[in-house]
Amino acid sequence: MPKEVKFFELFDAHADLIAQGGRQLLALVTDLEQGAEVLAKNAQAIDQTESAADRITHEVMALLHTSFNTPLDRDEIHRLITCMDDVLDLVQDVAEAMFLYDIRSLTQEAQQLATLCEACCKHVHAAVHLLHKMGNTPAILSLCREIDRLESEADRVLRIGITNLFRDEPDVRQLIKLKGIYELLESVTDRCEDVANIIEGIVLENS
Repeated sequence: MPKEVKFFELFDAHADLIAQGGRQLLALVTDLEQGAEVLAKNAQAIDQTESAADRITHEVMALLHTSFNTPLDRDEIHRLITCMDDVLDLVQDVAEAMFLYDIRSLTQEAQQLATLCEACCKHVHAAVHLLHKMGNTPAILSLCREIDRLESEADRVLRIGITNLFRDEPDVRQLIKLKGIYELLESVTDRCEDVANIIEGIVLENS
């Protein structure tokens, strides 16, 4: 029987939303000082992106249970789409935290982390779109290595940011809020690295 090709179409659609979510997250941080109304608008846009991704995830799960023959191992499909969904869940968590904490301004380290998140999401998007053809293995592995590098850079920025907070921030409540935002932003890059590791395993096993 022919293998179900719709899985790759759904992966691609979800990856498009991850890239979109990364751009929206960067806008959320960059536009923060424009006021609460802009923050609420950007947070709502992220909510809509996350909801659209959830629908695709549910469709993949349903297809997984009804397809006789799949293009990848069933466990690989399940882990990949679940981990991709986790990326946008965390993007949404950042937006919700910023809204609930009433964050009015962010530091240079938060800006750097948001930029790294956007770059990781863009590279996840590129890697997923190459996944349908195992002849793309060298390009995919290169993208995965770059995601790993970006995640390591996010770890470094997180350490610097927290060090600076404890040294320079006199308001304990603000320190706690910003530390939480930093950690959520860095977690987005962690989940992107998880996606990259799954993709790397898939291409090495199937190439």
